[in-house]
Amino acid sequence: MTRLARPLNTLPLCARLRCARLALAAVLCLPAAPAAQETPTLTIDEECMALAYAPDGRIAYAVRHILTTKHLDLQRDDIWLVATDGKRRRLIHGEKLIQGPKVGGAVPFSYAIHSLRWSPDGTKLTAEMFTSQMINERGDTKEGVMTLLFDENGKEIRIAGADSVIPEGTNAAWLADGATLVYLQEAVKPNLLFSANAVRPAAGRGGRLFGEHVFLAVAWNAKLNIGVAIERDRSLSGPPRLVALDPLKDNTRELATLDGYVGGLSLSPSGARVAYYRDHGTLEVREMAVPERVARVRAAFGTYQWAPDERRVLLKRGIERRSGDLVWISLPQPVAPDPKAGAPAVAEVEPQPVLHGLSFRDFELSPDGRSLAVTQPGKRNLLVYSLR
Repeated sequence: MTRLARPLNTLPLCARLRCARLALAAVLCLPAAPAAQETPTLTIDEECMALAYAPDGRIAYAVRHILTTKHLDLQRDDIWLVATDGKRRRLIHGEKLIQGPKVGGAVPFSYAIHSLRWSPDGTKLTAEMFTSQMINERGDTKEGVMTLLFDENGKEIRIAGADSVIPEGTNAAWLADGATLVYLQEAVKPNLLFSANAVRPAAGRGGRLFGEHVFLAVAWNAKLNIGVAIERDRSLSGPPRLVALDPLKDNTRELATLDGYVGGLSLSPSGARVAYYRDHGTLEVREMAVPERVARVRAAFGTYQWAPDERRVLLKRGIERRSGDLVWISLPQPVAPDPKAGAPAVAEVEPQPVLHGLSFRDFELSPDGRSLAVTQPGKRNLLVYSLR
């Protein structure tokens, strides 16, 4: 005869105390989340639009730059690099980055940098830009997005037979070979679904990846030459599917059909786990090798980054590009579903505040997890703190 476990509240008092002590011990055995020191190690008094850590700890950051002409005010952001010793140099001068034809004797082209990303070897970067181009004398404009390719010295990387930008290219990443770039382009308007593409700038060769598959979201782990995506039918019918991507072999592998997905797709640094929000209050984690193994944890919707040990994430609560506080969220171990109980319960963990619960607009955790870069609300000054 199968014996059923007794509910905790029916156990004798001494047994309940033993259970409580065991639970407390399990929590105390978790490694403490690193705290940030009180004073920043670096302060940059500029209006920072985006930032990204290089593998060696350098930081690339974009600075808002307004160019005043006779008739127009144009935004053309600069890109700077700060070394680990604090020395800074400008990589991209916005005034010299000219795109499009002249209208009325000038090139009425504006752009704001949305994101920056380093190659795994730290020698190349991509800059995703929101653009606005005046197309005629009447003042009509065309809005768009493009990705700029350049190296660590600020030299633009031109695609053979083309320019140094990928029109309508988003979420671009250099793969580990340093020669291949993967990126997304709009497949179903307006920005509902995307196709994946690749190009080798030196050869000028490239094209669409994964056949006719289209995706709601894609996350790359460029160091490992892999990706993960949320695949949907073009009609947006049926449930979302979690799929693994191999851009070098140009194939996909279905991992799981999801009950829900609302954003935040991310691959862990080792590529062993994938995380995403299944709803606006639950972060779900799956093992890539055994996707049936799942963990769920209560977490407010926001943007997050993995800690190097992959046992926690650093979360900025709130909408992306809006101010929010930073907290560490410890992740439970993924487990296989119980045939009787079904999917694992949502774990309740206590968020651990970082920087006294102050709000920040953006943040970036260094690859080694030893420093934290943040931008302040309003002024968008860039501050770097040491984590200990």
